[in-house]
Amino acid sequence: MTEVIGVVGAGTMGNGIAQVAARAGYRVIMRDVRDEFLERGMKAIDKSLQRDVDKERLDADGKQSIIDRIRTTTEFAGFREAAFVVEAVTEDLAVKTEVFKSLDEATPPHAILASNTSSISITKLGAATKRPDKVIGMHFMNPVPVMKLVEVIRGMATSDETYERVRSLSEQLGKTPLDCQDSPGFVSNRVLMPMINEAVFALYEGVASRESIDGIMKLGMNHPMGPLTLADFIGLDVCLAIMNVLDEGLGDPKYRPCPLLKRYVDAGWLGRKSGRGFYEY
Repeated sequence: MTEVIGVVGAGTMGNGIAQVAARAGYRVIMRDVRDEFLERGMKAIDKSLQRDVDKERLDADGKQSIIDRIRTTTEFAGFREAAFVVEAVTEDLAVKTEVFKSLDEATPPHAILASNTSSISITKLGAATKRPDKVIGMHFMNPVPVMKLVEVIRGMATSDETYERVRSLSEQLGKTPLDCQDSPGFVSNRVLMPMINEAVFALYEGVASRESIDGIMKLGMNHPMGPLTLADFIGLDVCLAIMNVLDEGLGDPKYRPCPLLKRYVDAGWLGRKSGRGFYEY
């Protein structure tokens, strides 16, 4: 299998997608704006694969061959041989639009351009290119190597051929593709984020402590982690960005972000990645 998959962004989602693609036998080109971000991404991949070696799910040679299939670059020109590119940059329409314009110029005309966006319109991203029929949403879940779901989101112009190829690719990556319409937040975050936001409101209004809120949802609803812990894991800035997309896109006051969530983001308390969110790390 010699097909090349490009990944834009070497952060948590990008390096996870690159790892899964390389493990499935694809050659991967991972791009970010700075070499230090790429080095950090490759270290994360190494660490993740080493856990599999330690648990004897992978041998040392297998690990090295996966790493050897990943090349890194700071240039969009590196994608000139890619058949697929998955964008996994910050959850911001302006930033993603610029990425898609650059990809449209850099990639061959047959290449499919997918976005890992968790809430932004695929139709809008497609309209920024000259190939809206080849633009689609592939929303992977975090952590990518572990989670089985890929939400597949068609834009208004996405072709049947693009859709079928992306479903097939998802399965080759060991994932389960499930479809949804191009609506704000799709399904996963339209259901998840209001639950997290409501947990933040419960804390904000003094209904219960953070430990009680999380403990009740874990023990009572059998959730693997409580909503406030999950928010810290996702990143409070990401949660707020998605709530803003839901609020603006659906226009229903039930999607209003909790003032406490906004305050934490303003303070730079973004969760696990910044060392403090609803909990301290």
